[in-house]
Amino acid sequence: MSNINSKICNYITKEWLLPWLKAGKSQSSFAIRHNIDESTVRKIKGKKEYRIPVETLSKICEAKNLKLSDFFLMVGI
Repeated sequence: MSNINSKICNYITKEWLLPWLKAGKSQSSFAIRHNIDESTVRKIKGKKEYRIPVETLSKICEAKNLKLSDFFLMVGI
């Protein structure tokens, strides 16, 4: 369970953030759309492990109309 934060951040980066950026949208607009700070987006996609707070994860899931329980199933946690 020690790499749970890595799994969460990797999923958000690969499945949601990178496609967003590839569509020509900015990291800043991702942050605004998901009700989080841009610095948080940088931490999520960063090389250093980020211990993502449940509140942050909840904001992202809410913006995606996704229950936290469904998110955890998607990630395989």
